[in-house]
Amino acid sequence: MSTRVAAVDCGTNSVRLLIADVAGDSLRDLERLMEIVRLGEDVDRTGRLAPRALRRTFAAMRRYRELIDHHAAEETRVVATSATRDAANRQEFAEGVREIFGVDPEVVTGDEEAALSFTGATRGLARLSPEAGARPPYLVLDIGGGSTEFVVGDDRVEGAISVDVGSVRLTERYIRNDPPTAAELESAVADIEAALDRVTESVPVQKARTLVGLAGSVTTLAGIALDLPTYDSDKIHHSRISAGEVHEVTRRLLSMTHGDRLAVPVMHPGRADVIGAGALILDRVLRRFAFSQVIVSEHDILDGIAWSVAR
Repeated sequence: MSTRVAAVDCGTNSVRLLIADVAGDSLRDLERLMEIVRLGEDVDRTGRLAPRALRRTFAAMRRYRELIDHHAAEETRVVATSATRDAANRQEFAEGVREIFGVDPEVVTGDEEAALSFTGATRGLARLSPEAGARPPYLVLDIGGGSTEFVVGDDRVEGAISVDVGSVRLTERYIRNDPPTAAELESAVADIEAALDRVTESVPVQKARTLVGLAGSVTTLAGIALDLPTYDSDKIHHSRISAGEVHEVTRRLLSMTHGDRLAVPVMHPGRADVIGAGALILDRVLRRFAFSQVIVSEHDILDGIAWSVAR
């Protein structure tokens, strides 16, 4: 007997929907959608969700509600993360979500976000051969717009931390030029390295044998490294990108103008202005913790939310 569930993940940069039939250890997608809404626009500076950002987000959610009704999902869970955690007016967001979906949004903590991401990312890794490089324990790296989650574990989470560096937050804090200047990148790297110091103190990263990268910055970088003519999630999912390839793609992205990045075949237009900062986070993680490659997963917190609803 399967359960039809709907999972909505509202992050700093995008809002996403997964409608799936869940039965035992099987999750079958019916809809998997993403819209760039930039809910976290200026939250780092103002501490509030901007009215225009809320309007964009609610418009996308109304389209999602139509699909949820069309597929007759039995349960819906709406999870909000970094931008909403940081916003003084998050009650406005909650009221809008309640009106649209008929359920309260859950503004999860960084630890809860990390655990959901870990479940979504690692559920299918056991089916990969050890030769594919998917050897536990895993370090799951979820690079978001406002925060980045680090989770270490095997079949369960051993340690997790959420740090306030993300593609949108770093871009808004430091990058004023196109392409960014050396001084701007130096400031961004210093912020990332300070966050990685906190990760090292809090999470047993040294135990991890496999780095698993999630979310749009990582999947877009993988599409570039694979030289795909269009974004192809099937080819990106569980692809292995070497550290050298990550360093080279990051260097290229940070040397491009916004127009150059828009012209990259796999680039979503709403990601072009922040992809450099997102790639830089992955680049520094590989350098700091000496991983030779990253396994890229298209399954992430959204899948973790779906599993949690089915349970």
